[in-house]
Amino acid sequence: MFGFGSKNIGIDLGTANTIVYVDGKGIVLREPSVVAKSTKTGEIVSVGTEAQSMIGRTPGSIEAIRPMKDGVIADYDTTVSMIKHYIEKALGNRGTKPYVMVCVPSGITAVEKRAVIDATKVAGAKDAYVIEEPFAAAIGAGLPVMDPTGSMVVDIGGGTTDVATISLGGIVSSKSVRIAGDKFNEDIVTYIRQNYNLLIGEPTAEKLKKNIGSASEVKASETETEMVRGRDLLTGLPKSIEISSLDIARAIHEDVYEIIKTVKETLEETSPEISADVIDYGIVLTGGGALLRNLSSIISEETKVPVTIANEPLDCVAIGTGESLKSINVLKIDK
Repeated sequence: MFGFGSKNIGIDLGTANTIVYVDGKGIVLREPSVVAKSTKTGEIVSVGTEAQSMIGRTPGSIEAIRPMKDGVIADYDTTVSMIKHYIEKALGNRGTKPYVMVCVPSGITAVEKRAVIDATKVAGAKDAYVIEEPFAAAIGAGLPVMDPTGSMVVDIGGGTTDVATISLGGIVSSKSVRIAGDKFNEDIVTYIRQNYNLLIGEPTAEKLKKNIGSASEVKASETETEMVRGRDLLTGLPKSIEISSLDIARAIHEDVYEIIKTVKETLEETSPEISADVIDYGIVLTGGGALLRNLSSIISEETKVPVTIANEPLDCVAIGTGESLKSINVLKIDK
């Protein structure tokens, strides 16, 4: 590859987490897409795990922000700083400019795509290319993307859920909806506020979702509970209450069914031949959202299609982005 070897990088630039794949080494970095910076000077205080621990706990002089929203860049300058930090950390700050492949949601605009490429170049890339998330996820999940066989992948990340059918090295039909892990967290915060008069933060909601979350009200349990602490909205004082798995299922119910609706719509737009393949081989779930309990079974029940969860669903997009680096020479020629 033009003699650059391991200097080619694949980045899963997610709303919630950023994962970096270095050619020849595999995944070398996995950190939250969070940046803490000074409100007075704009100077970056910390990036990643350290910055995430500051969310909701910073003094007025520091703000912890997530520069990516719904899978696209919401704060350009901060995103550049974050990408620069992760490239340098992944390469050991050796001063070399790598070729970088970045994944993007399938539904973003040409302007949003251009912003990702530009930000990556400003952050220190020799050149930057993009790959659509569901295609990268399918590669990372080990699906036969180059074969004349239809595959279907549902990638549920932090900001977006991307649904696509893939055959012969390309996306045949796809839909992207800005409902995913972050929206589930917002749903949980809203539900607990409205039903228990308790204000909790998104990190607490994320913990509840991971520990006792369920995508199905029928399969959720009232007896499986977790103690949650927050601020009582009536007294303004700290308070602890028990939240059940059923509470979480009720909180996210509407958005779970929006994802199912998106899967159904994508299937409806698919040719009969590929639909037949999907029925034979099933739907594969990737992304952090794939780990939500009972989600695979409820999608299967609603679509009448077998659903499986990919091995290492959190890493599929990054692995696929990294694998696509093998085609980077073609992209260099095409430019």
